[in-house]
Amino acid sequence: QVSVAESGGGFVQAGGSLRLSCIASKLSMNARGMAWFRQTPGKERAAVAAITWDSKSTYYSDSVRGRFTISRDNAKTALYLQMADLKPEDTGTYYCAAGPRVTPPQLFAPSYSYWGQGTQVTVSS
Repeated sequence: QVSVAESGGGFVQAGGSLRLSCIASKLSMNARGMAWFRQTPGKERAAVAAITWDSKSTYYSDSVRGRFTISRDNAKTALYLQMADLKPEDTGTYYCAAGPRVTPPQLFAPSYSYWGQGTQVTVSS
């Protein structure tokens, strides 16, 4: 059974950094686009960053471009999100998702078939 699990969330002060990790078990990573979504109370999940199966194409939301970096290691079935210069508005639950092998990366949550349970990131001002 496929499982997706995030780790690395936590509490950090503004300006700090965090690295989120996601491990996908029993999932052929080279057949999947991957993404990080963020959700805050009362709002829908929104794509923060996405990456194609071969890492050749990436997407970043306007709010994180230049501060966050998405990467993957298919051999380790892992997805990462390096977050720098964190701001209070980055606070939320971050979800790892596995979706279709298409280019460009998909940004629509229903396009993704497998989701982790989420990891909380809290940035204080």
